[in-house]
Amino acid sequence: MDTLKMHSLDGVQRNIELIGKLFPNAITEVKRNGKVEHAIDFDVLRQELSDSIVEGREERYQFTWPDKKKAMLAANAPITATLRPVVADSVGKDGTPGGFDSENLYIEGDNLEVLKLLQETYLGKVKMIYIDPPYNTGNDFVYEDDFAQSTEDYMGNSGQYDEEGNRLVTNTESNGRFHTDWLNMIYPRLRLAKDLLADDGAVFISLDDNEIKNLLKICDEVFGEDNFVDCITWNKRVPKNDNNGIGNIHEYIVVYVKDATYKRQFTMQKDGLDEVFALLSDCKAKKVPIPEAEAKLKEFYKERGFDRGITLYNCLDENYEPWGKINMSWPNADTFGPRYDVIHPGTHKPTKVPDRGWRWTKTTFDSVVNYDTAIERYDGSWVCGGIWFAKDENTQPSSIKYLRDVGRMLLRSIISLKSDGGIEVEKIFEGKSYFPYPKPISLIEVLINSIEEKEGVFLDFFAGSSTTAHAIMKLNCDDNGHRKFIMVQLPEKTDEKKEAYKAGYKNICEIGKERIRRAGRKIKEDAGLTAPADLDIGFRCLRLDSSNMENVYYTPEETQQQDLFSLVDNVKEDRTPEDLLFQVMLDLGVLLSSPIETMEIAGKKVFNVADGFLLACFDHDVTEETVKAIAQMKPYYAVFRDSSMANDSVATNFDQIFETYSPETVRKVL
Repeated sequence: MDTLKMHSLDGVQRNIELIGKLFPNAITEVKRNGKVEHAIDFDVLRQELSDSIVEGREERYQFTWPDKKKAMLAANAPITATLRPVVADSVGKDGTPGGFDSENLYIEGDNLEVLKLLQETYLGKVKMIYIDPPYNTGNDFVYEDDFAQSTEDYMGNSGQYDEEGNRLVTNTESNGRFHTDWLNMIYPRLRLAKDLLADDGAVFISLDDNEIKNLLKICDEVFGEDNFVDCITWNKRVPKNDNNGIGNIHEYIVVYVKDATYKRQFTMQKDGLDEVFALLSDCKAKKVPIPEAEAKLKEFYKERGFDRGITLYNCLDENYEPWGKINMSWPNADTFGPRYDVIHPGTHKPTKVPDRGWRWTKTTFDSVVNYDTAIERYDGSWVCGGIWFAKDENTQPSSIKYLRDVGRMLLRSIISLKSDGGIEVEKIFEGKSYFPYPKPISLIEVLINSIEEKEGVFLDFFAGSSTTAHAIMKLNCDDNGHRKFIMVQLPEKTDEKKEAYKAGYKNICEIGKERIRRAGRKIKEDAGLTAPADLDIGFRCLRLDSSNMENVYYTPEETQQQDLFSLVDNVKEDRTPEDLLFQVMLDLGVLLSSPIETMEIAGKKVFNVADGFLLACFDHDVTEETVKAIAQMKPYYAVFRDSSMANDSVATNFDQIFETYSPETVRKVL
């Protein structure tokens, strides 16, 4: 229901709308008094109304909008924030609630700040990024990126914040579908995301018609035009009502790579392959004779209307694996290949030689054929290693290729998959619909699989209902992969009137985390004994927060070595040693998924990260015994808090102890 305007007609805006109908290219956006408005580009309008060239601003190719410079600054501006572990919300690798050994991460907080925090640790380490950002439908994104504001100023300006103090500002209905706000939101995040990608990495971005043109322009600027791969059309199959009078059944997936010189190919499994192998698996289980099984396979191909990329593979070996006959004739009509005799295994006579010669050299042929293992098939033909022969020498032989070896093809620019993500979420949550329009798992699986990487870090910083995490766990279970996910989601509050809130999910993060928990258990249960022993169905939960340090913070440049242990404690009172550890890991570039072992040395708690790469102790009253034991373990990094030494003697001898036992150790003080 629309709200009454309660004011007279805005004549200026009406005139702008009328001009826009005649000259849409003359409409631009400006920012006045902090508010985005439509306005007239008079230079363009004058040219439209003139029969000669109108002198004006110098023409240039550019893509800009109000506050673009501010958006660029937002990407570059430093922040003083950290990530705090939330063990109670975490799940162990094996699904144990409260476990903290998973290599997957779920991070709660504004993704712009999180992306900045990940720069040091994950720079150039992410294999693939998939995001499903807000589509700019009028009121669908909640980000405030003015980091210059104090918390008090922010609250006064917006009045919106969550329980963790994260800033939330809705793209209000009064803004309509202005492009500026959306561009200012997405631009700095993509700039930061690019730096996280590995050199051979790729990014996939889902979007609809509202901002697709602008997204392509932004990505051309951020990633480079040469690194554009394609704009995939996702056919959702289910029409959506549209005010334009057309049943909309598509969305887009924009694909860019970090560096096109790596020549990455994107592939997908051929349609129907799972069904083919399921049929043959059933035949094998029932011990159907090979001739009968081949007949069933050919009939199945015919019924389903498969293309030649599959139907060519209509023969079966003794293990019911489908294979096909590949022509061995020289392929080029203008040239000729080698000619030599190929002996038939049954008649022992030379077979017919193709008119233009053979595709292979004699050496290659001899390496593939194997007369010692010649098998006569039920139809009188022969299989000799990787070569098929007809019943007699009058038919030229063919090479053998298995369907499993050619089961993939280049990723198509049109993907047809039903939009049933909502149903999948409902199944996870026992019939309850807690999340609007989530992407289907099958779509995310296709995209992840397209890069053919079974290891590495996969990032989704608009995590939503955690479909990406669900898809990665399922893929790892299916193909014994070791992909690791990083989910980032703003803890946007759920609507008090909706089922999710009534069920106890106060923000979107609670829904996403619970989905991962339930999906992980279901995947492992369904797989049973076939599940990989090291399948990781857990996650470490981290929450964005202000720095662990007090306002008075001593930087290394401002502090002399002899003063390190004489300073007052600069750590906030409510912060735990675990909080300090993760800030140290961020600062030093240690993967947040690294194994963490806790040990006790001389009565003090010591963290051992990544098998001795980092040793950290944040206890007070640390003695020489603890310092010496840590030094003897020869870590790459050793970190203490600045007020931790038991007395002046320990502080004085600190450096000497390390110089004696581990001079190469990099020593840091928090």
